[in-house]
Amino acid sequence: MIPTLVPATPADIPELETLVNQAYRGEASRQGWTTEADLLDGTRIDAVELRQLLATPGATILTARDATGTLVACAYLHAQPPRLYLGMLSVQPTLQAKGVGKQLLQAAEQHARQHGCHLLKITVISDRTELLAWYERQGYQRTGATEPFPTATRFGVPRKPLVLLVLEKQLA
Repeated sequence: MIPTLVPATPADIPELETLVNQAYRGEASRQGWTTEADLLDGTRIDAVELRQLLATPGATILTARDATGTLVACAYLHAQPPRLYLGMLSVQPTLQAKGVGKQLLQAAEQHARQHGCHLLKITVISDRTELLAWYERQGYQRTGATEPFPTATRFGVPRKPLVLLVLEKQLA
């Protein structure tokens, strides 16, 4: 599957909210391998946060749509040269492990270069060993830095204390 990649608009917010929450939380997320359902209760994102992300200077939410126009993946990209922050990489659970995430990562790298960034930064929950390994296979390296997990319950309610690991990838 080769998706069509385009920046999100405010009109995409309802679809984005559904996709991101299905990719990370609840029973729907268990159809894929990137679920956080065992670590966090509640939703991953809401329309208010998506609207704020879209309004952030230097930021975009890159969407991937299939041949029918259905939203199948997205990622938040925030260019702050020389670094681009990549977050909220979300793939529809039944399409995970089919290469869509890798295609979105490649598009994020291209976006970074176009915006004068040569370093990509991501954060991953430390307990997500399978996801950390996936990013490492894509060329990301642990920096040794950590960030606290957001305490605002709008991002979900942790079932135990969580910390975010910082990973980076240097672009050639």
